[in-house]
Amino acid sequence: MAVVKANSEDIKVLARLLRAEAEGEGEQGMLMVGNVGINRILADCLDFLNIRNINDMVYQSPGGFEAVQKGYFYQRARDRDIRLAQRAVNGEQIWPASNALWYFRPSGDCPPTWYNQELSGRFKLHCFYIPEGEVCPKVYRSR
Repeated sequence: MAVVKANSEDIKVLARLLRAEAEGEGEQGMLMVGNVGINRILADCLDFLNIRNINDMVYQSPGGFEAVQKGYFYQRARDRDIRLAQRAVNGEQIWPASNALWYFRPSGDCPPTWYNQELSGRFKLHCFYIPEGEVCPKVYRSR
């Protein structure tokens, strides 16, 4: 059961984002990017107040994803990417991205906070950050 509304074209757009942002991180890393994206749609807080659907989330500017902002969001969605995007839309979550709204790739260790957000953990090269529960309670609701 989907946690956000999505048609087949929405799933393909999300799949392209997963591929562009985290193809080198494998399926688990790509699914984590999906977790962050879905969390941004559900959050309704901070930088994500007007994010209501997959297109709003993927094409958010400013504050969106580097792949879209810097132009390497152009490859088509493969079957594998589409399956991962559907899993994210269906609410499958993987720690440390399960409640994260942000991630980035530092040159060294993950800082314990990033723009006042708490580190939830690292997967391969990316650090994931979560908002305060009082500020963004919808990110922490069970799915």
